[in-house]
Amino acid sequence: MEALIKFVQDEFVTKKEFPEFGAGDTITVYYEIREGEKTRTQFFRGVVIQVKGTGVTKTFTIRKMSGTVGVERIFPLNMPALQKIEINKKGSVRRARIYYFRGLTGKKARIKEKRM
Repeated sequence: MEALIKFVQDEFVTKKEFPEFGAGDTITVYYEIREGEKTRTQFFRGVVIQVKGTGVTKTFTIRKMSGTVGVERIFPLNMPALQKIEINKKGSVRRARIYYFRGLTGKKARIKEKRM
């Protein structure tokens, strides 16, 4: 059964090429919004809190501060409305899921940039 599901996913699901990113990275996601007949592109820039799943079911969560309110959004990686993903900064964190980041404010909410 798993082989059949994998075959269907490989054949019929279109895959887009996006750069590799992980928790702690600051990225910008460009996605399409449909409003009636019109479509427009909107972006969401923030810190990746987690990357979850594999293959077709892979999702990632981004958190940004909008004024004093934290806003999180979950994007499926194979969403047809996703246009492109840009990596702004590579963050240096020790964990794969940085939920503790939600409780930090001010200067403590900064993530060190990874040195290459």
